[in-house]
Amino acid sequence: MKSEYPMNHFLDIHKTSAADLHGIIDQAKAMKQARQGRPKGMLDDELPLAGQMVALIFEKPSTRTRISFDVGVRQMGGQSMVLSGKDMQLGHGETIADTARVMSRYVDLIMIRTFDETVLTEMAEYATVPVINGLTDRTHPCQIMADIQTYEEHRGPIKGKKVVWAGDGNNVCASFLHAAAQFGFDLTFTGPAQLDPEEEFVGLARRAGSKVVIERDAVKAVAGADLVVADTWVSMHDSQSSKERRHNMLRPYQINDALMAHAKEDALFMHCLPAHREEEVTSSVMDGPQSVIFDEAENRLHAQKAIMRWCLGL
Repeated sequence: MKSEYPMNHFLDIHKTSAADLHGIIDQAKAMKQARQGRPKGMLDDELPLAGQMVALIFEKPSTRTRISFDVGVRQMGGQSMVLSGKDMQLGHGETIADTARVMSRYVDLIMIRTFDETVLTEMAEYATVPVINGLTDRTHPCQIMADIQTYEEHRGPIKGKKVVWAGDGNNVCASFLHAAAQFGFDLTFTGPAQLDPEEEFVGLARRAGSKVVIERDAVKAVAGADLVVADTWVSMHDSQSSKERRHNMLRPYQINDALMAHAKEDALFMHCLPAHREEEVTSSVMDGPQSVIFDEAENRLHAQKAIMRWCLGL
């Protein structure tokens, strides 16, 4: 029998209540503060995942997601099992539904980083343990939870602020639109029309009361921005010819010192990494005083620890 989501799956930001999202951020901040100055391998004072087994499934390669989830599970006293696409071959030979049912008999929590969103949703539909979206081709909610934690650590509540996304309206941009709806900030997208974010996600944020603007002129877009965000222009799976086309399209949207000068004086810069320096962003911005990219990367650990606790009711 299909699950009716009787537990706390973390599938997308707009599918989790605003109150729960704020609670996750608050707990992430508290857990980070509690670890200040401690060795990375030292266990947390609380061990909420003691005795818990977490499956980390990576159909899509990863650095930050894999390390941050694995370390987070261990710091909280749990055990992790890392599985690659080669280990599992999801949907090949056994249905995803059956895999979800079987895995639910062995583990307490599943995190999956995959390509097709339907793999995630089917896993959640049939699993009887919580499922976390570690990334799909369509969304990347864990990254944006870390981004919001990072912004609020540096500048206070993100509500009412202007966020500018420059480049490709990709899966990370999609989750930013979901977050705009839930956290109450405005978002301006600047990029070529061919790479606009999905209308469904734009509409969702607008219906929630967020101001969403599509602005082709990058200078106009960043005017008055509190936060400027970029992401890589190319995927590891893109062909050489595709990479060249995308570079030509996106070159006017590079984040550099001249562009950042049009944002607010105290505006922050974020990038989820890995970055291609001197392509979507210059090194002078990445390493400059407005950049918080490495705080952002660290906060993947703390935000995801809080997400896992929320999923397990801990």
